[in-house]
Amino acid sequence: MRIDQPLRRSPPPPRQQNDTSEPIVIIVDDDAAVREALSELILSAGLKPLSFASTREVLDADILDRPGCLILDVRMPGASGLHLQRHLAENGNAKPIIFLTGHGDIPMTVQAMKAGAVDFLTKPVRDQTLLNAVITGIALDAARRANALIVSRNLERLETLTHREREILREVAQGRLNKQIAFDLGISEVTVKLHRANVMRKMGAGSIGELIRAWETLPMVMREASGARFSRD
Repeated sequence: MRIDQPLRRSPPPPRQQNDTSEPIVIIVDDDAAVREALSELILSAGLKPLSFASTREVLDADILDRPGCLILDVRMPGASGLHLQRHLAENGNAKPIIFLTGHGDIPMTVQAMKAGAVDFLTKPVRDQTLLNAVITGIALDAARRANALIVSRNLERLETLTHREREILREVAQGRLNKQIAFDLGISEVTVKLHRANVMRKMGAGSIGELIRAWETLPMVMREASGARFSRD
């Protein structure tokens, strides 16, 4: 099947999906024949497509936070695919995007790829080439979501630490020894060990290595603030 050829089989799948955790492939193209062909291709790979005729339609549908990726035309009536990419980036949504267009050029391709697109493909495209890009996009989205869950969990755990425990966490993560930490903070080495044990328990770390990895998942602003901005004593 070539996606630039209209299909005359089943209609596009409905836009309503009940399982919000299942990855979906969002197709945005103003050409109905292309939308139908893409939907058929995605279905043939065992994935769930949702198709829209414009960027406004997909924004109004409020589904861009769902797991999955986007197959996006560049030039459409109204806001372009590049505009949608920029809109998502400005709103902190790093959803993977595969651009598929019959009107691409090198500057446009460079712009899209620099902004984080998975791929920039030109119609007509081989089915497997497109499916490979979709699989890559879904995998990237799954990895991003898994990482976001880890960060969220560690931020919640960080909130349970006292001001002193945050100081200890920061120092341990920087590779400092107990006696060095004790000297810098003006406390005993025994007290440092007690605080460190509490930090490891609250952060769910079974080793110093796990504790350091948890620390490194935290946003830089939180790491810089630990031991400075927050006090729970």
